[in-house]
Amino acid sequence: MICAAVAAAATVITLALPLLETDRLQKRMRAVSSEREAIRARERERLGRAGEKATLRQTPKAYMKQVVDQFSLDKWLGTENARVLLSQAGFRGPQAEIAFLFFRLVAPVVGLLGAGVYAFGIWQTEQPLFVKLGVALAGAYAGIKAPELYVKNAITKRQQSMRLAFPDALDLLLICVESGMSLEHAFRKVATEIGNQSVALAEEFTLVTAELSFLPDRRQAFENLSQRTGLEVVKSVCTALVQAERYGTPLGHALRVLAQEGRDERMNAAEKKAAALPPKLTVPMILFFLPVLLIVILTPAVIRVYEWN
Repeated sequence: MICAAVAAAATVITLALPLLETDRLQKRMRAVSSEREAIRARERERLGRAGEKATLRQTPKAYMKQVVDQFSLDKWLGTENARVLLSQAGFRGPQAEIAFLFFRLVAPVVGLLGAGVYAFGIWQTEQPLFVKLGVALAGAYAGIKAPELYVKNAITKRQQSMRLAFPDALDLLLICVESGMSLEHAFRKVATEIGNQSVALAEEFTLVTAELSFLPDRRQAFENLSQRTGLEVVKSVCTALVQAERYGTPLGHALRVLAQEGRDERMNAAEKKAAALPPKLTVPMILFFLPVLLIVILTPAVIRVYEWN
């Protein structure tokens, strides 16, 4: 009787357990989906509260927009390459493009007038007319190149800041991803932590978080990040993220390898600068250190010879 009771209880438990078990996978997937929707809603609410106070995109100034529209500068001065360069320099939105087109028109005129006034009015010299015209044309050429040089200088400084901080950002991103965070959470957390080292990189990660929440194709968000930064190491990371998103490849190992490559590249750059110091110090040593050293060494001997004579 005891054996029959145990067998009957075991049969009932065996048949009832599948009915009582909950689908943990479906519950986890529903939680992830609801969390993604919460992030998307939170991003919309945050950007909606920012309104006109957001600094990434500003309203174009009225007089600049009027000049650009009146002369149709976007047709014969604006190029797609200029838009890419402005985004890499951190200037986004219609205000940046309109200001760039405006200064590309105004700077040559100002340079021509300034150089012309200096050459024909202030510069008191008996130079030929073509020399003065050459000075005026040089001022106009400097005005043409001034906006481009400013943008390229801003790009160089911004990329340098991101290049130094990116290996640490990759380490943080790897930790966040391997701890189970989604990419939106990981980019948001890294943007918060990396802001002390590079404001530009934190800004780019924040934009990626917003684009991952808004864009229907997540691959486009990674490609936009690669285009805005213009760094090879960022392009490699974005390619790994796209492959992981498309094919389901493991992301942790790729991020670890790329982070190590970034640290090696940073160390190689530092060693290259250190190796370039001796040639750079040769000329200052010849001009400044060696004459002083010879004076210190030879002066006592010259004084002693003079006393003997």
